[in-house]
Amino acid sequence: MTMATFRRILVKLSGEALMAPDGYWLDSQILSSLAEDLAQATRAGFEIAVVIGGGNIIRGARMSAAGWIDRPTADSMGMLGTVMNSLAIETALNAAGVPARTMSAVSMPTICETYARQPALHHLDKGQVVVLAGGTGNPFFTTDTAAVLRAAELRCDAVLKATQVDGVYSADPKKHPDAVRFDRLTHDEAIAKDLKVMDTAAFALARESRLSIIVGSVHAPSSVTALLQGKVPSTVVAP
Repeated sequence: MTMATFRRILVKLSGEALMAPDGYWLDSQILSSLAEDLAQATRAGFEIAVVIGGGNIIRGARMSAAGWIDRPTADSMGMLGTVMNSLAIETALNAAGVPARTMSAVSMPTICETYARQPALHHLDKGQVVVLAGGTGNPFFTTDTAAVLRAAELRCDAVLKATQVDGVYSADPKKHPDAVRFDRLTHDEAIAKDLKVMDTAAFALARESRLSIIVGSVHAPSSVTALLQGKVPSTVVAP
């Protein structure tokens, strides 16, 4: 499958993408711009699901590493952070004229719908954007792994990993100006090279599911639609 034939896409966003310049966890202008970007993708004919991290609020692994809270508890707190971000994106998408539905792997029925595969597929088939919160619902798994898992469950054609740079590089391009950007990689190459754009478990699951991963920038002139249409630089990790 080529990028030209991708139709149903899971967009993976970092929580940090929502942060205000002053460090506040949420910036309304960034949120609105991101929602409009996703709205344009739906108008271009793409079916969109979204997974967003919670790193702008809390990072479970970092808290656990500090030693004063155990990893399962810290990761549970991180899952709650993703629900907050997901509700914010759902609200912004609705304001942009796109029907959206938050579904959480951590059941909280008074706040949002509990994730289940068949209802999620139904929402996507109806043209709604499904915002998938709560990670996998289990500790020790990142939201990258949750994104690939949900993409496989929901019959997505690809995962779009929206990052701070325009693809996967041989080293951090901010620290190493001579770093080389890859246009295309296999899952095996991404794992063997220990590339940090996604964790190994996510790459391994994508390989098993034969799911393509597109890595590109969230910053202008890039956009979700431009990345999916191959109009701006990106890296495609594919079987």
